[in-house]
Amino acid sequence: MTGELGQLALSLSMALALVQSISGLVGARPNAVRARAMASGAAMGFFVFIALAFGCLTYAAVTNDFSILNIAQNSAVNKPLLYKITGVWGDHEGSMLLWLLVLGIFTAAMTVLQRGGERLTSAALGVQGLLALAFAVFTLFTSNPFLRLDPPPFQGNGLNPLLQDPGLALHPPMLYIGYVGLSATFSYAAAALITKLADAAWARAARPFMLAAWIALTLGITLGSWWAYYELGWGGFWFWDPVENAALMPWLLATALLHSALATERTGAFKTWTLLLAIGGFSLSLIGTFLVRSGILSSVHSFATDPERGSYILIMLVLAIGGALALFAWRAPQMEGGAEFDIASRDTTLLINNVFLVAATATVFIGTLYPLALQAYNGAKISVGPPYYAITFAPIFVAMMVLLPFGPRLGWRRGNFRDAVRTLLPAMAMAGVAFVVVLAVVAPHSVAAAGAFALAVWVMCSSVLDLVKARPIRALPLSRWASVLAHFGLGVTLIGITGTTVWRVSALDVLGPGQSMKVGGYTLTLKRVEPIKGPNFEAERAVIDVSRGGRHIATMGPEQRSFPLQRVATSDTAIRTTGLSDLYLALGDPRSGGRWTVRAYENPLAPWIWFGGVFMALGGLASLTTRLRRRATVAMTEAQGVPAE
Repeated sequence: MTGELGQLALSLSMALALVQSISGLVGARPNAVRARAMASGAAMGFFVFIALAFGCLTYAAVTNDFSILNIAQNSAVNKPLLYKITGVWGDHEGSMLLWLLVLGIFTAAMTVLQRGGERLTSAALGVQGLLALAFAVFTLFTSNPFLRLDPPPFQGNGLNPLLQDPGLALHPPMLYIGYVGLSATFSYAAAALITKLADAAWARAARPFMLAAWIALTLGITLGSWWAYYELGWGGFWFWDPVENAALMPWLLATALLHSALATERTGAFKTWTLLLAIGGFSLSLIGTFLVRSGILSSVHSFATDPERGSYILIMLVLAIGGALALFAWRAPQMEGGAEFDIASRDTTLLINNVFLVAATATVFIGTLYPLALQAYNGAKISVGPPYYAITFAPIFVAMMVLLPFGPRLGWRRGNFRDAVRTLLPAMAMAGVAFVVVLAVVAPHSVAAAGAFALAVWVMCSSVLDLVKARPIRALPLSRWASVLAHFGLGVTLIGITGTTVWRVSALDVLGPGQSMKVGGYTLTLKRVEPIKGPNFEAERAVIDVSRGGRHIATMGPEQRSFPLQRVATSDTAIRTTGLSDLYLALGDPRSGGRWTVRAYENPLAPWIWFGGVFMALGGLASLTTRLRRRATVAMTEAQGVPAE
């Protein structure tokens, strides 16, 4: 009955999405009170039933109900409980149901918060209902996760071994929260165009959803990078893989959107530009979904692909993006222009920041899609990798980092550039010191690395200056902590990227028991390779003694794992970190005479890459908390009958 209940819940959620879309759009009219109430009720009902459907599929996975095809293909009796749960979204059907669940959560939040006024909220729910309807129809009729299998197998096929990892348990849901969170921003932007209420109110209403999506994308990309680093055995953290780029592009536009929306809220500037960024951010999320799910990309990160059903996603993509852009083209000329501002103002720095972020997005977009377009045109296959991004993306990123500290020190509409420079002199001095020290002391000497360190210190020190000025530090409002943490985290990540890219040391050798190799300042001695047995895999684990300067400091155990059910082998790396550097070991193929291939890396400052991502997410969380607190205060004031200021 679990499958039938899930099927019924999914069907009812589709029907409620239809009601929500129609009543929400009708409720955008001035006096359509009943339609607005119906839209809110349908939105909450959609969330309840899609949560029930997802719960049914999860229960079937946990209880090994292999009569459901989806469970039989992605679960197994001997699979650990955590991976039985994560296997729910480990294939195409389950991942689409997860997409709908996240969409339902954001829709329910829009209903409860009722931000921006009744008409704007109703229109936003109507647009959100159209998105929910499209994905519900797609899931139910082309990607039904509740199809039955007769006769059911006794054990199941199990989940892709690469997905059986704690990092991958959180990475896809985080990205989905980011992708689908941008749907709420998209819906508010479309609602503002529909109702002609395209003023600061819609940006203020959508900002918590922008922040939630940005935080989730930041954490999702950070987790994905971390997983690729320790799981794939390549020793790297980012490969400019097309699927990685599919997540990076909406993050870049979401970052631009956050800054642009802030200006729209404060001064009324960039009204049409902010609307266009909101449409573009979610459009890139849809494009990323199409690229990943359609199977046209070949990537180690692509799991739940289906070329046949990718065409349906393409149709939805064209309708959603085309419809939104057509609405924008119709309404935008009728909108009032944004507020004026001087060249020396925070508005100007945010505008230039936006230009840099959009240009960076364009370089990634071209690098990702150009090989596909060329292959479709003449069959030629080319690879676009790090060299392309080094000469296109990197200069834009550097220019943006140079400008970044000036914005918070200039006033809205009108500022004093000389005063801003004067307050930043300590940060400039520290950046200069960092450049000289790194270039003179750290070997091998690299002007590029010294410049990158100086740039990172410039951004980090300028952020810390705000803390130094605050007496005491706790007097600094939470909203200022948001930019301090986010900008500081960006500098920390840049240091990590520079350290592990420029100064990484690697070694590859074939070792037998008792033999040693060196990497950086470490001596690695292979003691033995022993068989071990996991819950659903068999493995060969190397026991490697690590010493430095003749002193034993650790014993590490990289593994080669074999999953008999899927007939797949994976590498399980061993990493020893000090917080400032990683010793990274991967066990390769066996050789004759009981010898094994061992790959080793010393990655200076690698942990800082992910520390920076966490700092940036904390900055977004601080800003989101400020917004929600402000909303709660206003709600309490209104409930007490006191007019809100």
